[in-house]
Amino acid sequence: MEFLVSTVDDFRLEEIYRSYANAFPEDERRSETQFRKLLSHPKAKVISLLHDATFVGYLILWELSESVFVEHLEIFPQYRNQNLGSTVFKYLFQEYSKIILESEPEFWHEEASRRIKFYLRNGFQVIDKDYIQPAYEPEKNAVALWLLANFQPEKKNVMIEEIYDVVYSKIF
Repeated sequence: MEFLVSTVDDFRLEEIYRSYANAFPEDERRSETQFRKLLSHPKAKVISLLHDATFVGYLILWELSESVFVEHLEIFPQYRNQNLGSTVFKYLFQEYSKIILESEPEFWHEEASRRIKFYLRNGFQVIDKDYIQPAYEPEKNAVALWLLANFQPEKKNVMIEEIYDVVYSKIF
């Protein structure tokens, strides 16, 4: 699998944003303007995922002081159930020792339940069931999500504050 960091002139960005806007609920995603600003943020990466030269999905991650935060990961529907998501995590585990991500609680719907089971199978554990994803815009809502990690943070509140400060600050 290839992991290509996107730049402002990446021809795949239109498809990434279109799929992103369809895959994630309004309150759990950025506007297109905010999305495009990620490309110039020094700690953010939008990564195109290619398997056998086919564009199969994308990853949005943030490099924090002691960990990496996976903001969004999507394998396009036609490529799911081929172990590509697990392949992405194997790559991330090689590149980063500490990985954090948010997910909808498993009781919200069947897809959320499958997603949590997928994360647990791939080495993550739920570290906070009371986590709140801040609102992306004033007219959007904050969302109660679960926070997962492949490690047990010593100072969870400090880590969450860094996520809020780096990932969610100054996005309006």
